[in-house]
Amino acid sequence: MREALGSPVPAPRKVPVRQSPVLDAVAPLIDVMLAEDLGAPRKQRHTSRRIWERLADEHGVAVSYSYVCQYAGPRRAQIEAEHRAAKAAAGSGVPGLVAVAGFVPQAKEPGAEAEVDFGPVTVVLDGDQAACHLFAYRLSYSGKGVHRVYASCAQEALLEGHVTAFAVTGGVPWRHIRYDNLTPAVSKVLAGRNRKEQSRWLAFRSWYAFEAFYCEPGLGGAHEKGGVEGEIGRYRRRWMVPVPRVS
Repeated sequence: MREALGSPVPAPRKVPVRQSPVLDAVAPLIDVMLAEDLGAPRKQRHTSRRIWERLADEHGVAVSYSYVCQYAGPRRAQIEAEHRAAKAAAGSGVPGLVAVAGFVPQAKEPGAEAEVDFGPVTVVLDGDQAACHLFAYRLSYSGKGVHRVYASCAQEALLEGHVTAFAVTGGVPWRHIRYDNLTPAVSKVLAGRNRKEQSRWLAFRSWYAFEAFYCEPGLGGAHEKGGVEGEIGRYRRRWMVPVPRVS
């Protein structure tokens, strides 16, 4: 009553500070991983799941996955903002991050189709960063993927990747496999879906008896093999974070 008579505006409520001893203990470890991402390739940075797995595998810390998500998301933005501010103060800018939301649902038949693509990956080879190429083969119905890392995306890598994928999955798609207009496979893009194929690639397809579906060039075909493009990103985030160190 005395407070109500003394002021028409209620006093601010005191919010108790909740203690999170486990999360407080691992916060510095999470900060280190997020700071490492500042120098890592954009597509090979820690997800909350990868942070949670590393805390368990490398540090033996059993922390709730939801706690990691709640902390890592806002903290990542803070660390990136601090980094941009430091760069701006030093006289150089940092490109902004771009995110695109949305998806197109697809319906596929078992064993009918697969998608193939190469994606860039970075490894630390003998102490120096090296740009490599991830071959990804993904069955459209089951989502099963086969992956290989090569020093280039030359024709030898394309053929060897297929041989490995067919052996792992136990067969060849009965309808077709989807591709971009990869130079190791296509020597010239003709009208519509017609392509002039490399002779060695054509012989390879004839031996394994599968058809090739070539996507439209540019934005027109961007949606035609989204499964394998998403698979490349998933594999990089899941298995190549932090950046692998090899000899």
